[in-house]
Amino acid sequence: MESAATHAGTSGPGVPTLDVVVPVHDEEADLEPCLRRLHAHLAELPWSFRITVAENASTDGTLAVAQRVAAELPGVEVRVLPEPGRGRALREVWLASDSPVLVYMDVDLSTDLAALLPLVAPLISGHSDLAIGTRLSRSSRVVRGLKREVISRSYNLLLRGALATSLSDAQCGFKAIRADVARRLLPLVEDTGWFFDTELLVLAERSGLRIHEVPVDWVDDPDSRVDIVRTAKADLAGIVRMLRAFTTGRLPVAELRAQIGRQPLPDPVPGVPPGMVSQLLRFALIGVLSTLAYTLLFLLLHPALGAQIANFSALLLTAIANTAANRRITFGIRGSTGAAVHHAQGLAVFVLGLALTSGALAVLHTAVPGASRTTELLMLVAANAVATLLRFVLFRGWVFRSPAAPPAADDGTAVLDVETAR
Repeated sequence: MESAATHAGTSGPGVPTLDVVVPVHDEEADLEPCLRRLHAHLAELPWSFRITVAENASTDGTLAVAQRVAAELPGVEVRVLPEPGRGRALREVWLASDSPVLVYMDVDLSTDLAALLPLVAPLISGHSDLAIGTRLSRSSRVVRGLKREVISRSYNLLLRGALATSLSDAQCGFKAIRADVARRLLPLVEDTGWFFDTELLVLAERSGLRIHEVPVDWVDDPDSRVDIVRTAKADLAGIVRMLRAFTTGRLPVAELRAQIGRQPLPDPVPGVPPGMVSQLLRFALIGVLSTLAYTLLFLLLHPALGAQIANFSALLLTAIANTAANRRITFGIRGSTGAAVHHAQGLAVFVLGLALTSGALAVLHTAVPGASRTTELLMLVAANAVATLLRFVLFRGWVFRSPAAPPAADDGTAVLDVETAR
């Protein structure tokens, strides 16, 4: 990479270290203040830069504003794309860029630009392959309404459970990627809209790339035009599509991991599997936290969705999160291998427990038609205790059962399946 000292804070000729892409669609009012503020901030950083406005099929005066500002500020360029779609715009501009580090941020600049330097520094140094801003870190400071907070946290909870990812905030509009990594991953990313960066990040993580997370200060844009319902449907469809691709092997994750991923550390120290008592304690703790999460989600969703849909949604989300937490913490299973099967089995266990508690209540009402609320509660407590015990037994003996040890090799040494051990 070029010397930062030689081109510190410049946007002149030559290949810039940073290419900061701002996708815009009908952003006539916000674009100019965004570009001027961003340009002033980049000029203070120790690397050369370019700002690329990815104008995708706007119907207002966005293009005219972009071209006027680009004529006034050095290092600002405009790419005109005939079709809308944030993902499509990022893919086309990133693949055409000659810069070694590619950055993306939303035009509203909801993220404090003070996080830009720690975002790109690990990529420039070669320490990391991708970097993302996260609004869900303990040290992040976020100003937004309760509705968006619940939606964001629920989405990331679902994402971590369904796709077995450790990413804390996949949808924050503040990301960077090394260009060589982008050239390998982008042709495999199918989404052209808002699920684009989530798909890119999950694919990168499955490929063994290092993703650096930066806590950010973030203030919600009250004029945001994101259609939450349409975006949620597209995201769910994207999650299902990725699960199918991973299950069928359509995405060449193993090949990417071998070619560009970080390899396992040499001579890893094998972990000691937790015993029955330790597993029970961890399982119980996760169960308590899942119950609290269910209660909170139910109370938040009930006003908008009604009791039945809120109950089902809260149960489903917490069941997915419960399976993911027990997989990693209680039974010590890491990595993405077998995650989809584990979650399918976890949902089957969840349905079995739900049937047990519902059945116990039905039997009570048949035997004692006028049962009091106290009697109902005692029956549910007893049934839940049995269901919890059954869940632990099934998790330990079926869902997360350790595979049988392979037969000894001819020389008398045991054969170790490294992937299973991880």
